[in-house]
Amino acid sequence: MSSTPAPAPRTLGVGRVLVAVYAVLALAATARSVLQIATRFDEAPLAFSLSAVAAVVYILATVALVRSGRGWYRIAWATISFELVGVLVVDTLSVLDAPLFKASSVWSFFGGGYLFVPLVLPVRGMLWLASRRSEFVAAEVATS
Repeated sequence: MSSTPAPAPRTLGVGRVLVAVYAVLALAATARSVLQIATRFDEAPLAFSLSAVAAVVYILATVALVRSGRGWYRIAWATISFELVGVLVVDTLSVLDAPLFKASSVWSFFGGGYLFVPLVLPVRGMLWLASRRSEFVAAEVATS
């Protein structure tokens, strides 16, 4: 008999895939923003800063999706909602005021540089979070 607790249901199946995709985007956005800011920041400071914001959002979303409790559940909702709004606003602005974005960011063109994953992922994440609320709350009750 093992004393190792079973994995939380939210880190299995679709939840595991969701966390993995967020982790990959966190790494990709972080690497992209660090490189852009370090080498070409003066060319497009807004776009490159937005890539850094996206990286922070993806890191925080990844952690929030893995952690237990109502607080982390709320942080997951906040970061994923912010991500969706960010993708929609950045794309709309890049179309309406192209000179504002002299280079693309992670969220430009609905995340087209990342195969539109930044557009689809938050919607899928919100659906998953909505269906798993009781698991996050139950995990918090079990640990208190």
